[in-house]
Order: sequence, then structure tokens, then C-alpha cells
Amino acid sequence: MLSAKRDGKAATRFFRKVLKGQHTQPPRVITVDKNAAYPVAIETLKAEETIGEESELRQSKYLNNVIEQDHRNIKRIVKPMMGFKTFNTARRTLSGIEVMNMIRKGQVKGVKQGVSMPGVKFIEAIFEIAA
Repeated sequence: MLSAKRDGKAATRFFRKVLKGQHTQPPRVITVDKNAAYPVAIETLKAEETIGEESELRQSKYLNNVIEQDHRNIKRIVKPMMGFKTFNTARRTLSGIEVMNMIRKGQVKGVKQGVSMPGVKFIEAIFEIAA
């Protein structure tokens, strides 16, 4: 989820959105980086009883490395662009990059990982490109 600010309010909104999903169980441990916004957000969610008091917040720079590795591809593409002019431009561009990564990794139904032709057909169907 892209946010203009990385503060307690944005972190709370992010956690609410994640925890609202049908596929989630109440978390036992939440691992995040050392941003100061996360403890504020977790305390707010505990006060609202969105998550239980037994949920533990673990702040570690290195334990979140799997998530950071997933964003490495985005960073590689965005760095030469020298930033974005507006928030909407950033949101749209990053959404497109994320969709392409999901297709490449086989996270889209009907497209297998490592098989490029179904991915190409899928993209053509989305954008109505005549092949």
C-alpha cells in the first residue's frame, strides 16, 4: 500500500487493511522495521481491540529481509527515473510494476511461473492488443 506519509496514521490504516482480509488469522508476532510509526499503530489497534493484547511487535532491521528483497526489483526500475513529480504518478507507475512482477512470478491465475507466452497473452488481453 502506497502512502504519502509514513506516520502512525498511515501505519494504522495499513494494518487495518491487512487484518481485514478473510484469509488472515490474528497475528501472534508482527515483524516490522524500526520505524517509530509502528509501535503507535499497534498500540492503537490493541486499544480498539482489532488485534489481541497477546500480539507481539518485533522491530528488527534484518528479519523483514524477505519483504525488502521483493521490493528490490521495484527499486532497480525506479532509481534511474529520478523520482516522481506527483503522488498519483508514483501510485500508477508502482502499481504497473507490481502487476508485471506478479505475472512474472506466477501469482496470477492462469499464468504459470517461468512460462512467458501465457503471460504475453494475458497482457494482450488486458490491454486489448492485437497480436
